Amino acid sequence: MNVRLKDIANELGVSVVTVSRALRDRPDIASETKARILDRVRELNYRPNLAARSLVTGRSSLIGLVVPDLIHPFFGEIAKGLSTALRDMGYYVIVTSSESDPKLEQDEIDHILAHHLECLVLASCQESSESLPSIGESVPLVLIDRRFPGFDSNFVGVNDYKVGELATEHLISQGCRRIAHIRGSATSVGNNRAQGYRDTLQRHGIAAPPEYIISAGDSSESDGETRGRRAMEAILALKVQPDGLFCFNDTIAVGAMFKAFEAGISIPKDLAIVGCGNYHYSSKLQVPLTSVDQRAVEIGERTARMIARLLEKDASSRSRKVVLEPQLIVRASSQRK
Repeated sequence: MNVRLKDIANELGVSVVTVSRALRDRPDIASETKARILDRVRELNYRPNLAARSLVTGRSSLIGLVVPDLIHPFFGEIAKGLSTALRDMGYYVIVTSSESDPKLEQDEIDHILAHHLECLVLASCQESSESLPSIGESVPLVLIDRRFPGFDSNFVGVNDYKVGELATEHLISQGCRRIAHIRGSATSVGNNRAQGYRDTLQRHGIAAPPEYIISAGDSSESDGETRGRRAMEAILALKVQPDGLFCFNDTIAVGAMFKAFEAGISIPKDLAIVGCGNYHYSSKLQVPLTSVDQRAVEIGERTARMIARLLEKDASSRSRKVVLEPQLIVRASSQRK
């Protein structure tokens, strides 16, 4: 039998409002009364009916998070930072994955919006922002990691142009002059990192032949190692081999490294490699991987703080943007000097 607030109130001779205030740790209730209520709640193993509460209060305390991939460490760390920070604020996260499929993403959004969310956080895999304005009309929308030209929205992410710049500058500083790039899909993230790479080479008077820019494809992020291996096969087929390689992310870099090892290439002597993400395993590889840290956990934490401000009663309707600066973490895979 389900225990209701009314049952606890009747048993203790207090009002339902008093029980509700005790559960929400409100200061306007006597400490002795609060202790009696909480003790009885624990004894009865009471669980609040959140659906019923949301009907009464108009608040669900639920935040939706839709990401392209739940296996990928970057999005996992964002989810961890976001959920930990929101839990301390009294909110809870519903997480789902689009599997980098635009149609599935829309289906997942429609499904979780039915839970009467307070806010939706989205790392979108859509090719355009066409479907996003209608979401913002339903709940506050925060884009993370990826954004769209011409679409004004709340956003939290990293400076991806700087990611490409940092990685390429480092490879140049290590004496590399034939630098290739395994790029990501044509999202704002992939485009900006590739542009940072190109512009940095141009500033140094170093050529970037078209064949030195290899696409990792648009498949699921969790298949990064396979995509890295495939891209490395294309690099190995080049007539003039690069001496430096900037990879879109660490999973792709790992796949590229494994394939390079199989081909007898010495890293970093023959080929210096830089990834992006600074994932937990990057320092534990056979040759520890130099990587650009995207500050994923902080993206989650800063998103939580943005949500708290968006849900304030007097919150401005003006969109907010937080762009974090990446940090280069140098390890053996690129240290030629």
